[in-house]
Amino acid sequence: MESKVYGVIFKNNSKAYYFKSTLDIDMNTEVIVITEKGEQYGKVVSLVNTPKEDEYKEIVRIATREDTDNYYKNLKDAEDALNKCKELVNELGLNMFVINASYNFDRSQLLINFSADDRVDFRELARKLASVYKTRIELRQIGARDKAKQVGGIGVCGQKLCCANFLNQIESISMNKAKNQNLALNPAKINGACGRLLCCLCYEDEEYTRCSKGLLHVGCSVKYNGSVGIIVGVDILTRTYKILIDDEKLTVKAEEVEYVSKK
Repeated sequence: MESKVYGVIFKNNSKAYYFKSTLDIDMNTEVIVITEKGEQYGKVVSLVNTPKEDEYKEIVRIATREDTDNYYKNLKDAEDALNKCKELVNELGLNMFVINASYNFDRSQLLINFSADDRVDFRELARKLASVYKTRIELRQIGARDKAKQVGGIGVCGQKLCCANFLNQIESISMNKAKNQNLALNPAKINGACGRLLCCLCYEDEEYTRCSKGLLHVGCSVKYNGSVGIIVGVDILTRTYKILIDDEKLTVKAEEVEYVSKK
């Protein structure tokens, strides 16, 4: 029987990961899937009509009542482990901020995410945690963007943070994207909740690049209706200039002006 590809989410996260199965599975059905971290408990939220030619991991089975009970027990125990880890961090005097903890479904691994300004020697912490929980401990230091993705929150747009909502991969974002869109380089305006440049600067960058081709910059001298003025503002998407001629500010289309070269 031909396999189908389903979108599965974990722990009420909105981002879906994709798995294959020969079973007919209804939406919102809890399932057990195979991941790089072992078995995980998730919920089916979509059926992919045109899957990519990728190698998908398997949906092991539809979750049983026992699976569901074990999943909620794992959540509770992971919360207890998080509190214990925070206690040990204080005891050992480690300069790190513990963000969350999670068991994979079969409890073969306890993953703890943390952030820190510098590298942290957490070997003693790992030994103490392993002696308590008798499983493989993975302590993972994550950056500011990944921290925002894990913690979640609301962006300046009033919507859920993109990284915690639908972004499967966080792109490298440079200041050039903000400059390309003619934005004021004010950190309060162009930085996200993580303190880094907004992910959404990438969304329209290609269109801004297309629209800005051939446009002049602020400060250029231009001739309009026989008079010479100076460009004091540029609207990239509408391809219009604000020009100053004899103390009068005019809005004109880019094709209506002629560049005046400097002598």
